[in-house]
Amino acid sequence: MPELEPMRNHWWWRPGWRVGRSFYTWHVTFADQPEAQRLVGDYEPVLSALPTLDPIPVRWLHLTLQGIGFTDEVARGDVDRIVAAAQQRCAGLAPIAATIGPALTDPEGVQMPVRPLASLAELRLAIRAAIGDVWGQDNVPEPQEGFRAHVSLGYSNAAGPAEPVARALDEHGAHTAAVTISSVSLIDLNRDRQAYEWTDVATTRLGG
Repeated sequence: MPELEPMRNHWWWRPGWRVGRSFYTWHVTFADQPEAQRLVGDYEPVLSALPTLDPIPVRWLHLTLQGIGFTDEVARGDVDRIVAAAQQRCAGLAPIAATIGPALTDPEGVQMPVRPLASLAELRLAIRAAIGDVWGQDNVPEPQEGFRAHVSLGYSNAAGPAEPVARALDEHGAHTAAVTISSVSLIDLNRDRQAYEWTDVATTRLGG
């Protein structure tokens, strides 16, 4: 096994975050996808046996696309206009047949790549363009480059070597799921309880 970067605690407070603060962001969610639920179940035995990982329940499974900003810094009128622009732009995109998995170690947890990247990147660009329709393209937050489409299965809750996690995943075997991404959700995201939890703000369908 090649040498891996050590794991670190995912739950450190990133700049701007604090207890009670939440964030507007666009995610793909999977709570209504049976195959995604099955995939979580496939990996549950190995994740539950690793105390340094916090497994993610199916209801909070997500693919992060594009942030907007902290809810106390973004006017709700702007949110509504961004949603309307996103609905218009996503209407021209077809639903995406995607594959999730298999699981791999990451310095802050266990992730599953999602493919095809090109289609997901196109969806993200449509969301970024919608934000730019309201704020101007030069004011879209977060870099356009470096997008890695992935779904996390669990987050590291302590610092330590990655090799035991990678070995457990390898011994467990590779698992994947086929899903159809037909919508993207704007959510109000909170992380007060060492978990990413949210309330839905709006849902935009692909293909109108």
